Amino acid sequence: MEVTTHRRDAQILAGLGYKQELHRAFTPLEVFGIAFSIIGLVPSIASTIGFALPNGGPGALVWGWAICATMVMFTAMALGELSSAAPTSGGLYFWTFKYASSRYRKLLSWIVGYSNTMGSIAGAASVQWGCAVQLVAAVSIGSGLTFTATSAQIYGVYVALLVLGGIVASTASALVARLQGIYTCLNLLLCLALIIALPISTPSDFKNDASYVFSSLPNLTTWPNGFAFVLSFLAPLWTIGGFDGPIHISEEASNARTAVPWAIVSSVGVSGLIGWGINVVIAFNMGKNMENIMASSIGQPMATIFFNSFGTRSTLAIWSIVVAVQFTMATSALVSTSRQIFAFSRDGALPFSRFLYRINPYTQTPANCVWASVLVAMLLGLLAFAGSTAINAIFSIGIIGQYVAFALPVASRLLGGVPWTPGPFNLKKLSIPVAITMIAWSVFSMVIVMFPSTPDPTATEMNYTVVVGGGWLLLCVAYYYLPVYGGRHWFVGPISNIEPIEQAERRESLSDAEKASVEVLEK
Repeated sequence: MEVTTHRRDAQILAGLGYKQELHRAFTPLEVFGIAFSIIGLVPSIASTIGFALPNGGPGALVWGWAICATMVMFTAMALGELSSAAPTSGGLYFWTFKYASSRYRKLLSWIVGYSNTMGSIAGAASVQWGCAVQLVAAVSIGSGLTFTATSAQIYGVYVALLVLGGIVASTASALVARLQGIYTCLNLLLCLALIIALPISTPSDFKNDASYVFSSLPNLTTWPNGFAFVLSFLAPLWTIGGFDGPIHISEEASNARTAVPWAIVSSVGVSGLIGWGINVVIAFNMGKNMENIMASSIGQPMATIFFNSFGTRSTLAIWSIVVAVQFTMATSALVSTSRQIFAFSRDGALPFSRFLYRINPYTQTPANCVWASVLVAMLLGLLAFAGSTAINAIFSIGIIGQYVAFALPVASRLLGGVPWTPGPFNLKKLSIPVAITMIAWSVFSMVIVMFPSTPDPTATEMNYTVVVGGGWLLLCVAYYYLPVYGGRHWFVGPISNIEPIEQAERRESLSDAEKASVEVLEK
């Protein structure tokens, strides 16, 4: 049965123009696992809670999360439909090219591919940076709060973690797939432990009542209260991110047309519900002094909350698990990122594509793409030496890159004029309203995450997302229009790497519905 499923997956992929090069080692549960492990609720909330607390405290944690989780589900459903219709590792830019108007499809596909690459690398970098910060926070707690890490020390830890993550992400697909089950269990157990242990252990001095949790919006910024609350959305937007991971392992997934869309939607749904519960528990057990939490010498707001509730030894025990789970998040993010780079270089769009588009003969994985991601992430980490605000830009860049890459293929499907043939995952009458809502939310999200923390920022308070993210996009567009050597002279979109005769033979074995879907995509 498994062989038949894998053969059918390979035939569908061949119908889209690509030969099967990676092993289909991921079961549907493991496809869900890669998205859920990249989201990594407790470590991600720990990494981003510092964006929420100054902009509304408990109200931002509870209601900001609820709003964002609901709206992100529209994104998940819209991407789920596209992934079911054409499951390929380069899905986002592939769909853009196939559905967009012939006049603009090469440029739009180019922008989506580069935005997705930028967002994926920045996402993996921000996860690993958060892990490094959490690790040195543990050292600070263990030293009795006498140790404060320098930027150079944190960067050194960050580089070491990136290298370790690269080693894990370069291993065989079967091993990476089996690890997803372990990662999922660790994530769920950590969520359950926090929800149970924090209310039990928190001293009465740090407990809050329901009125404070659900109706207060303490604002430590100089923005108006309402706008400060909106700026807190960066925390849930970054946390419930990376759920496009299943798209990028489509070519390694069993029964991809069904497994991939359901993994995207279910990972966002489960994370939204459990994450809201975690935020409510934190809001009830963190005390009211937001200033002290943010200014603690520990240097990590969530670690400070744990320290106030659990004390030194218990905090170190729990925090060590948080750090370990965050590391698993980073390895899964690197796996997803490497597959996106592999697909984009397969179509010749990236510099050094010939080097990147290689399968390691020992692991049968795109190891070169893993280490290219690690190298670029190391360069992004150098922002730390420009100040804490500058390094925080990698969190926003991940969101910008993601939502550009999410919105354009959905918009192309709506406006490009190409007939739409859905896959097994089909929203039917809800499809267009969901897509329109998703596009509007994507634009809103990208604008919000580019605002600085204060209305009149200094150089150290500046939000460098505009500089770094905008600079990346400008360079990509400039590269496209570069005279003689620019992408517009040679980039033709997705390139079939399978012989036409073999492609026709494989298509004959598809069902009528699958043939119709492939024919529409080829036009």
